[in-house]
Amino acid sequence: MGATSDTGAKQVVTRFAPSPTGFLHIGGARTALFNLLFARHHGGKFLLRIEDTDRARSTDQAISAILDGMRWLNLDWDGEEVYQFSRAARHAEVAREMLANGHAYKCFATAEELEAMRAEQKANKQPLRYDGRWRDRNESEAPAGAPYVIRLKAPREGAVTIEDHVQGPVTVNNAELDDLVLLRSDGTPTYMLAVVVDDHDMGVTHVIRGDDHLNNAFRQLPIYRAMGWEEPEYAHIPLIFNPDGTKMSKRKNAVAVDEYRDALGILPEALSNYLLRLGWGHGDDEIISREQAIEWFELSGVGRSPSRFDLKKLESLNGHYIRASDDARLASLVAARLGFELSESQADLLRRSMAALKPRAANLLELSEGAGFLFRTRPLELDEGAKALLEGDARALLAQLHTALDGVESWDTEALEAAVRTVAEDAGVKLGAAAQPLRAALTGRRTSPGIFDVLALLGREESLARIADQMTVPA
Repeated sequence: MGATSDTGAKQVVTRFAPSPTGFLHIGGARTALFNLLFARHHGGKFLLRIEDTDRARSTDQAISAILDGMRWLNLDWDGEEVYQFSRAARHAEVAREMLANGHAYKCFATAEELEAMRAEQKANKQPLRYDGRWRDRNESEAPAGAPYVIRLKAPREGAVTIEDHVQGPVTVNNAELDDLVLLRSDGTPTYMLAVVVDDHDMGVTHVIRGDDHLNNAFRQLPIYRAMGWEEPEYAHIPLIFNPDGTKMSKRKNAVAVDEYRDALGILPEALSNYLLRLGWGHGDDEIISREQAIEWFELSGVGRSPSRFDLKKLESLNGHYIRASDDARLASLVAARLGFELSESQADLLRRSMAALKPRAANLLELSEGAGFLFRTRPLELDEGAKALLEGDARALLAQLHTALDGVESWDTEALEAAVRTVAEDAGVKLGAAAQPLRAALTGRRTSPGIFDVLALLGREESLARIADQMTVPA
């Protein structure tokens, strides 16, 4: 499963470093979760860095979405978040220090020269990389005042092996790497430089990120070594794929964390638990609390193969957490989805309904839809399924049920069930045949919670009135 490590007396520090160019991606959320759990397991720190150096694409709205998504998932970072752009002067300082100590150099190659170089490499079917044309030249050869970039003087001989905690030992020949740009001609730092400087200055000991960044590790290590800085340990996590093995995209899946919350009605603890099990395991355990996750999490449990996202499994897990959730909390979440302000008595009714509604719900959408009948105004508008349940002799049966229920003294589920059973037996029909027209009259739908729970929740007056509304065929 990769390298093992003894963190020793050194405090573990991990970080999550999203770019605020959009929403918090489901893969990013899992990366943040793994970083948090590893840090908490070792009694260390979990830091957050917003990599907002792409000024054209970084937005305040995206930053807010990322922070909101992380708070919703209870991915609590230590201290204040760090904004990378604000540290540009520090990044440039390091580049110039590397220039001064001979680990970097000025490159005066023009855009046209570099384009011609790439065209020639492409024509010769060579790897497209900078050819080092200014690596050993004196800057006096450049025209006076010519713009330049500062490039890393990367090692060209030998190879580098990273003992990755997930991928195992990975080796790359230095000849495959080029002299990457550290500082652009306008004085702004590149991503590769900024990441290394920030990780060092923040004291990051373990870089846990997607395996699409594995190649970056080999390009970033020479910067650590040029500065004489301690190198972090690496763990590159496989990506998350669709069930069919293709890369997750908005076309096929919800990929933003807020879509799972808002559009799909997933609870944060369910999504967190699902993401934890997506590529990491602890025996056959499926339901894992945050406390257990912190206790059990080790990088050795992360697999090397990509994980496949399965929405049905997530909803099944979500159903478990809904059933285990506090009724008052669920009622509050449902109330926010109903689209109108609840009175105090309505809010109490919604809370009391949760015990009957939540066993049937896989998400908050189903829970909200299931609760809808409680607040419909009379006469109810019936859907096509409900109308079908009131055909034939159903309305006559409703009249008998109305009479029987009107005579019930104690309006509780046991007494209500006894009354309905008596009517069914007298009419020579099964209990379900009596319950179905009741369901249509009381909820306007073909499906609902248990009919006796529905009667109890609506109360005597409202129940009898709704039944009476449907006892005759509408004109």
